[in-house]
Amino acid sequence: MDQKQIDKGHVRRLVIYPDSRLRRTAQVVDLARLQDKKFQELIVDMAKTMLIKDGIGLAAPQVGRNWRLIVVNTDEGVWPMINPIITKLSSSTTIEEEGCLSLPNTFGQVRRAKSLQCHYINELGKECNLTAKGTLARVIQHEVDHLNGILFIDYLK
Repeated sequence: MDQKQIDKGHVRRLVIYPDSRLRRTAQVVDLARLQDKKFQELIVDMAKTMLIKDGIGLAAPQVGRNWRLIVVNTDEGVWPMINPIITKLSSSTTIEEEGCLSLPNTFGQVRRAKSLQCHYINELGKECNLTAKGTLARVIQHEVDHLNGILFIDYLK
């Protein structure tokens, strides 16, 4: 997704914890929805919202949409990921601090896999496979958790 597209987007209102919408399991996106202008606008708006709010990832439930859609900020730009499925997690883990746009001013140390493999559909409808490590792997795990109604605070002791 290029910056010109994102610049045309609108900032969406964030759903803030303890709103119950953050605890729902998101619905699989019917790929016919990719042809819907409103759905494409949602993707752009999510990217803009994430960037404006200084996030590195955002899930559709965080803007009040119960769909399996996330956007992640990578070195190569913003990647929309539709119906992401983590297919493999590394056995090696790391503990790092996490925060969340839906839990302002809340941070905690969370253990996550260092790397993963993921299958998803991009905004053009193309099936993609990704091997991610480091911060990108952590962000994908965090955002996919949102799609399953899980928040990072659930991992805190």
